[in-house]
Amino acid sequence: MTHHTMTPGQLREAFLSADPNLSRFNPLRRILSYDDFDEGLHGWVELLGNHDGRLDSVRHSFKDLRPPQLSTLPFFDVGSHGAMHGGYAMKIATRPTPGHIACSIKRLTLAAASPVQFEMYFAVKAEARQGPGAYQGRRWDGNQDLSEADLGTFTVSNDIGRPDGSRYHCALRYVNTNAAGEFVRGWYAKTSLQPTSKMQLDGEIPSGDFHTLHEDDWAPVPGGDVDLCLNEVPTKVNWHYLRWLVDVEAGRNVELQVNDTVMDLRDVEVPVYPHPYNGLRGLFNILLDVQTHRDVRNYLFVDSCLISADW
Repeated sequence: MTHHTMTPGQLREAFLSADPNLSRFNPLRRILSYDDFDEGLHGWVELLGNHDGRLDSVRHSFKDLRPPQLSTLPFFDVGSHGAMHGGYAMKIATRPTPGHIACSIKRLTLAAASPVQFEMYFAVKAEARQGPGAYQGRRWDGNQDLSEADLGTFTVSNDIGRPDGSRYHCALRYVNTNAAGEFVRGWYAKTSLQPTSKMQLDGEIPSGDFHTLHEDDWAPVPGGDVDLCLNEVPTKVNWHYLRWLVDVEAGRNVELQVNDTVMDLRDVEVPVYPHPYNGLRGLFNILLDVQTHRDVRNYLFVDSCLISADW
């Protein structure tokens, strides 16, 4: 009888492949967190700005970022769509106010400064408008739906504190339409620091975009022109795969994959604060947000997500 011995790598691959929850992901060596929102929100909460014990001291851009919700994705025409796997997804929803952002955050720390990867299955939609004249004279052609122009942006970002106190944020934004309602359909990386409470107390004035010092501080990602599958009706939901790799020690993005498009991000510069943040050593936060440019809610739905590291 011939005995076949599996290597540790082969054994790990076999376990992952046999698990229907994990086999749809491509994790690094150590899985830190797997979030299936059928089981709850798993520590994803509303991002609230810093304050001194009084909520009226929270900066304006952080005052109303809305808490995430568990959702069965109910729509007026088909009932509950449900998640990609199971009944519930995490829903991040804006108010129907032009420029409004909703943001959810998961707060972690790292045992080592190493490559870290975030993966998720997601969908984005603008809320369906109903009735005659709902789209203000825009005409449906039976293919591209009018609701596509109501979808603004969504962003994946992080907040990282190194052991030496240095701090930086990587942020990648998909811009479906700009503030003028024009189609862009591409990925952008931020080019300036995120305003902080410390900067505000030092006399610097933050912009209305909490990610950057100025609202236009975003640059196109090389190879980042991506058309998402938004389908022909605002109540049709199609799930997309996203994989984002960051090198914590080097302080840079490495790679972004959205479905079959892979973007090399190693040459994308990431701004670092000029002063240390001594209370944030080992910080690793993941943030997801969505922004509307029109008077209609925008939604980011997450079926499930996985965070893994290579230490």
